[in-house]
Amino acid sequence: MKLVTVSEMRAIEREGNLRGVSYDEMMERAGRGVAEIIDGVFGEIEKKKVLGLVGSGNNGGDTLIALEILAKHGWKVSACLLRARSKEDKLVERVKTAGGNVIHLGAGGRFSRLGKLLDDAGILLDGVLGTGIKLPLQPDLEEALAFIAHHPRRPFVIAVDCPSGVDCESGQASPVSIQADITICMEAVKAGLMKFPAFYFVGDLLVVDLDLPRDLEATKGLSDFVLSHGIVVDLLPMRSRGAHKGTFGAVMVAAGSLEFTGAALLAGKAAYLIGVGLVRMAVPAPLHTALAGHLPEAVWLLLPHTEGAIDETAAHVLSANLDKVSALLIGPGIGISDATEGFVRAVLEEFERRKRGKNQLPSVVLDADALKLVTKVHGWQDMLPANSILTPHPGEMSVLTGLSVEEIQADRLHIAKKYALQWGHVVILKGALSVVAAPDGQACIIPVATSALARAGTGDVLAGLVAGLCAQGLSSFDAACAGAWIHAQAGLAAAEHMEQTASVLAGDVLSAVPEAVADLYAS
Repeated sequence: MKLVTVSEMRAIEREGNLRGVSYDEMMERAGRGVAEIIDGVFGEIEKKKVLGLVGSGNNGGDTLIALEILAKHGWKVSACLLRARSKEDKLVERVKTAGGNVIHLGAGGRFSRLGKLLDDAGILLDGVLGTGIKLPLQPDLEEALAFIAHHPRRPFVIAVDCPSGVDCESGQASPVSIQADITICMEAVKAGLMKFPAFYFVGDLLVVDLDLPRDLEATKGLSDFVLSHGIVVDLLPMRSRGAHKGTFGAVMVAAGSLEFTGAALLAGKAAYLIGVGLVRMAVPAPLHTALAGHLPEAVWLLLPHTEGAIDETAAHVLSANLDKVSALLIGPGIGISDATEGFVRAVLEEFERRKRGKNQLPSVVLDADALKLVTKVHGWQDMLPANSILTPHPGEMSVLTGLSVEEIQADRLHIAKKYALQWGHVVILKGALSVVAAPDGQACIIPVATSALARAGTGDVLAGLVAGLCAQGLSSFDAACAGAWIHAQAGLAAAEHMEQTASVLAGDVLSAVPEAVADLYAS
């Protein structure tokens, strides 16, 4: 699903109009697309009654067209005009001609009829306000939206292009914005919907294709998108019946310390669960006894250590085994001791030596404490193999960039894209609405925000998933996108099993990975 700003969408529509798809035709296509989704998804429900809330703008027109088509398909439709439309509005007349009921929200007891319609509706189609609104709302409109938002009976809500009350540019939202269960965007998702607080009101996202010419100048250079189930399905590696373990690659997980033993286990298991053929666990030697029984499928590489933390001499052991793997993950639970700082520095120097000798290097994923330690090495960005993957949360991104967490969170998409380009590596900026950005300018947002993932260890699971996908041959950007999606879906699944988010542990997210993967392979 393409991600655009409001101004970019206006430019696309303007050029589309000039290229032969009139604004009226775009509206027809939008309304038809909304109607097809409703009729296709909800056509078998018992209560085929839909109430459309209609404003004066284009999404009000989209809503009226959708209501007309639904009426012709046997739905009982009503349109409530919350904003005056032209007396000669043909779209209103078309709804009436199709058998729809049209009411105006007038003065004097004006909410009584609306309340009865809300009580009777199976689906509420929100077409009051579009992408051009600016907050605060006018008092009369705020009053109407407050009545709808606080009405005791809430139908299933579908927003047309955006939930009314949300600023699709800034992501700000009125407190009385209408909470959608589904938002159906026209042609592309508007960037403000992927920010807070707007995202709270969005629900699930769908997009109607307006079938505009594909070679529009206005679309050139637009490379941001919202990741979806269908995209990830196409990214996953094939699982041939004739495969062997070598088919699916091998990953080395350099992780763990006495202080953070479990991080290595979470990452290694995640790599296996995502389908990699072999996991080599490179851990400080004292961890082997504690971990081996929990991951009998792994091959163990025991590293030199200082008081249970990987030390500098371990880099030579790791280097001697790099030719055996197709991906290398460094960082989960390694700590930030002086000894481990020396290890990270020595590994970067080994990368540089191999690049000078034109030796092939595995795909590299840096996570957790490794992200903090590389900043102590001048020129670390150039020492890593090109298109390595960095997986910082906002605090780690602050260490990497020197920016405050507040600056990073204020514009996550821009920050991730800026530094992916500057460093020459893929960045997964973790958190609610995780961002994945590539050095070539591509970027995507994972449309998931759940406190189920706000728990220590869940990042180790993500790192293992991404490294496992790299080992199976996915490009760095594709592996980062697919891994972040699966991680998010596993978090949602774990919360669903628990029936709440407070009790979800990283191990629960790990246990839900097979369910998330199965859902993709079943598609």
